[in-house]
Amino acid sequence: MFSKACEYGIKAAIFIATKSYEGIRVSPKEIAMEINSPQAFTAKILQALVKHDVVKSVKGAYGGFEINKGDISTIKLSQIVKAIDGDTIYSACGLGLEKCDENHPCPVHDKFKGVRDELKFMLENTNLEELALNIKSGASFLKV
Repeated sequence: MFSKACEYGIKAAIFIATKSYEGIRVSPKEIAMEINSPQAFTAKILQALVKHDVVKSVKGAYGGFEINKGDISTIKLSQIVKAIDGDTIYSACGLGLEKCDENHPCPVHDKFKGVRDELKFMLENTNLEELALNIKSGASFLKV
């Protein structure tokens, strides 16, 4: 459902949030290793997250990526998805057809519309804080 870049973007944001709670900035290399992503690809994804104010980049010897602790609870997954993939996930055809709408539906249009609506609800109602805290508590994991 998400592009590979979007998957990596979500994982990176969660990892950065967990480290930000500890007051630690993380390098692109550390992030790439933690989320099993190529470093150059990760750097490109991080640029998009910085551009859309999801994460903050700090330059210098003690630089890296971070998220202000006060912002972690306000950042929704929908912001990350929009920064990486845009918002076509909410309107794109489930079969990938170029033209698919109420007047010209694909075979799964009506069923897929419900899936998209539920996905949108989940993305708009899930924040980085709950995901980061689940990682910190051991209730969920970013790596196997």
